[in-house]
Amino acid sequence: MRNDDETTGALVQSVDRALTILEILARTGEAGVGEVATELGVHKSTASRLVATLAAHDLVELAGERGRATLGVGVLRLAGATTARLDLVQEARPICQELAAETNETVNIAVLGGHSALYIDQVIGPSTITSYNWVGQHIPLHATSNGRVLLSELPRGERHDAWGDLTSYTERTVTDQAQLDELADRARDQGYAVVRDELDVGLTAMAAPVRDAHGQICASMSLSGPTFRMDEAQVEQLLPALLRAAAQVSVRLGWHQAAATAGS
Repeated sequence: MRNDDETTGALVQSVDRALTILEILARTGEAGVGEVATELGVHKSTASRLVATLAAHDLVELAGERGRATLGVGVLRLAGATTARLDLVQEARPICQELAAETNETVNIAVLGGHSALYIDQVIGPSTITSYNWVGQHIPLHATSNGRVLLSELPRGERHDAWGDLTSYTERTVTDQAQLDELADRARDQGYAVVRDELDVGLTAMAAPVRDAHGQICASMSLSGPTFRMDEAQVEQLLPALLRAAAQVSVRLGWHQAAATAGS
């Protein structure tokens, strides 16, 4: 019987071989299972199982009677998602820099990443106490302004599936499903969310939606800082700048508010 280390090692080896198959197909255009087995240095049955697994996820396609493998549409889907995020960062970066300079606070761009929000860009404000880089970090949806904005326009049923684990991070973290629905509805109706001391004591953040060319929320932009500095008066003062910046990014992504309003 295998121990945990042996099992983990086998899984890592399988992943490595699967990725190598994708690299082979990217280089050659197509290959038979026998050719794949030869390049991997494995038995043909092992290569066949790996190719079949990739095909089940649309990362590989098997065509013709000989079943030669080519890259599948799943690769294009993954590449398209990456390209969209890179485009978002590219379009948002100068506006985030301006907002950080104007407000002296930290600006983040987040997108949905499963049952969490994924930070894909950050511009640290000059008044920020810490320089921790959140890019690439996943944060809970229910305890953050970014999360509530990202889920604000989803039907309640879909939200319930998306919230994920309703962990309590501080005494102020909202974990009640009904209350979270009300807060998300409020974010949808007013066009922003403010969360204070729910993810971390002493941290306040406000977020606004970023829309794609179809008017759908594709990301959120947030301003965050220490609670002692971002009291209610300061939040009210900074909010117009955040809303304006998020709208500017949306326009750069192809969203036209006037046209959307006229069509509604």
